[in-house]
Amino acid sequence: MVSDIANPRQTVLVTSSSDSKDDIITLDWHMPTSFKPLMYAISVGKTRYSRKLIEQAKVFVVNFMPIHTEKEVLFCGRNPGEHVDKFKETGFHRVEGEKVDCPRISEALAFLECEVVKEIETGDHIIFVGNVLHKDWNDTGKRLFHTGKDDFTTTKD
Repeated sequence: MVSDIANPRQTVLVTSSSDSKDDIITLDWHMPTSFKPLMYAISVGKTRYSRKLIEQAKVFVVNFMPIHTEKEVLFCGRNPGEHVDKFKETGFHRVEGEKVDCPRISEALAFLECEVVKEIETGDHIIFVGNVLHKDWNDTGKRLFHTGKDDFTTTKD
């Protein structure tokens, strides 16, 4: 399988919001796409609730999570957001975006607030390309990398 070849990959949580409803989705498929302007892309399954929210609001936040949040990251990846308040269930703290009408996660090591500029259909996924409007990085923790199934690793000391 391709994921066996491509892993480990840094795992992120992407937050989205529309009509006063927030969601958090776990993603491994993401990447920078441009320095000038600064752009970042995420790949979201067509059946995911977050896809609907991102398409409606045209914004998202990429949250780079520390290794000690792996249990919460798995929860966000396994539970549909339509009927679950993932902020409440995980204990993550919601922080309003600086430049987008979308929350970010205060426990994240870094975040990118993005405005969608392009959507690309790729089979069973949609790639959302976003202009990065605001970012911050707190390099004090070990990052979370997915190695497959329920297994994670981190960066070295």
